[in-house]
Amino acid sequence: MASSLLRAASRRSKTSLIPPLSGLDPNLPVCQRFMCSNVRHGERRDGIGGFDLSEYPPDKIRNFSIIAHVDHGKSTLADRLLELTGTIKKGLGQPQYLDKLQVERERGITVKAQTASMFYRHEPTNSNYLLNLIDTPGHVDFSYEVSRSLAACQGALLVVDAAQGVQAQTVANFYLAFESGLSIIPVINKIDQPTADPERVKAQLKSLFDLDPSGALLTSAKTGLGLENVLPAVVERLPGPNGKPDHPLRMLLLDSYYDEYKGVICHVAVVDGRLRKGEKIESSATGMSYEILDAGVMNPELKSTGVLYTGQVGYVVSGMRSTKEARIGDTLFHVKSTVEPLPGFKPAKHMVFSGLYPADGSDFDSLNHAIEKLTCNDASVCVSKETSTALGMGFRCGFLGLLHMDVFHQRLEQEYGANVISTVPTVPYIFEYSDGSKVELSNPATLASNPGKRVTTCWEPTVIATIIIPSEYVGPVITLCSERRGEQIEYSFIDSQRALMKYKLPLREIIVDFYNELKSITSGYATFDYEDSDYQKADLVKLDILLNGQPVDAMATIVHDLKAQRIGRELVAKLKKFIDRQMFEITIQAAVGSKIIARETLSAMRKNVLAKCYGGDITRKKKLLEKQKEGKKRMKRVGSVDIPQEAFNELMKVSNVK
Repeated sequence: MASSLLRAASRRSKTSLIPPLSGLDPNLPVCQRFMCSNVRHGERRDGIGGFDLSEYPPDKIRNFSIIAHVDHGKSTLADRLLELTGTIKKGLGQPQYLDKLQVERERGITVKAQTASMFYRHEPTNSNYLLNLIDTPGHVDFSYEVSRSLAACQGALLVVDAAQGVQAQTVANFYLAFESGLSIIPVINKIDQPTADPERVKAQLKSLFDLDPSGALLTSAKTGLGLENVLPAVVERLPGPNGKPDHPLRMLLLDSYYDEYKGVICHVAVVDGRLRKGEKIESSATGMSYEILDAGVMNPELKSTGVLYTGQVGYVVSGMRSTKEARIGDTLFHVKSTVEPLPGFKPAKHMVFSGLYPADGSDFDSLNHAIEKLTCNDASVCVSKETSTALGMGFRCGFLGLLHMDVFHQRLEQEYGANVISTVPTVPYIFEYSDGSKVELSNPATLASNPGKRVTTCWEPTVIATIIIPSEYVGPVITLCSERRGEQIEYSFIDSQRALMKYKLPLREIIVDFYNELKSITSGYATFDYEDSDYQKADLVKLDILLNGQPVDAMATIVHDLKAQRIGRELVAKLKKFIDRQMFEITIQAAVGSKIIARETLSAMRKNVLAKCYGGDITRKKKLLEKQKEGKKRMKRVGSVDIPQEAFNELMKVSNVK
């Protein structure tokens, strides 16, 4: 009897996996009832109609992105939307599902753009929609990648923390989306917090961005409150793609990564036309042609469909050997067809350069291997080999910005166990000589003194910095920016409690510790963001560090002329603390050209050679001391000074303390 009841219950469970709407528990949270309703109308994990993408013309597609300041709930909201559409099962996936890298989850940032296709049933119109969420990085270092990802979108969800309000990256991301012509839906998140003040945030959105406060959605991605209004708003308030299905194929390359089994996998958005597996495509940027080996959508993992239609976002596998061939923003089209490339493409612009050397000289090959593997998934890093007299063989690497450099170093250590020494980060300078020639330098050691060619003019890169702070910290922030040679552009109040300031600052002044100083003087309340600006003239000089009269090329840096002497004194004083004493005297000097501007002496460790002399003539003692002195001179000529990584770290801090 018991076994027959179990079999009957099993049959009932297989035939009625989804309860009817009328049978839903009214005590369930709204978002869970909404999710059950969505799944009931055919929203299976394998997609509506078994991934028949031809059922989704451009008017049934919505391509959108989520933009926000750090820690305002962007990744959590993306998780909830994936769960609401049945794309992932609730509670089974890891938090921050679209953040694949360890460094992304640790820091709470997005480094690599990700896409996810969601199949959604819109109840008021009784229609099925394909929603493509394009998760973009939020930091300014990746602003070009963000602009290309936003070019594939028609709308964006602007997420703002209900307690913290509008922050620096909120401003930067809004204008990036606004300039791309996107429709923007404001989402005020974390309304469940005790300190949440949605009305104040609505007033900020109105005053700063002229967004209608009545159109803002109030949500809590953590508890699910208000999420049932997000997807209907995406369908009703965002337009569909405006591509032309009957035109020749044009695809926008959004991002790429390297897979050990499939090779380079490219994330693409089909702007015009249609793509099928087996067709041949060509790159507008490189002129190289490829055959489509596979195509499909991310749901959220790779799901092969063999075809992509106009307005759809997915992936293609084309047999590319390296991610350097997949240039973000490139236009892909059918071979032997003539199309106009999509606007906006430009090569990567490296703004920060640093030398990487193995801590142990014998580990050069393993570091070389680690960098080669890492650049397979990060083609925006430029790498060239170089040799330093102090540190041996290493690499000169160019990065998009400070965060990009920091993330690259962290991934080298975490994913490949590399132990590296990194030199002081520098920015690209332009020097003009007396004969009219110009040269761009990213390594200060290569700026050699040539009597026949005198430097007449120097240019350095600048940034436009946006700083949002509580109004009581305005004075210290103005002082800090003035010390860093900043020029004030804008100063206004967001509301009665917070101020917005914009400064034009030399990039060199902010590349190490500006953000830490800003956080320190504002008790952690300041938010900071910046965007690239133009080059400006400056009085720059090369500051060399000499050990026993020999320049250490890895410690050379370029500083402003008025601050060279102060920085030189601080550098040699710091180095004296971190360089170990030797059996011979070490002279530490800072020099500008042939002029010594600072000096410290590290005394030698000295054996007491007079210990055995208890008496006798003074000439015996003098003879022993002179013999020791001659030995010290010989050691000084042939001895080498070991420079620890701590010395380079201190050099990085001091060279930016003004």
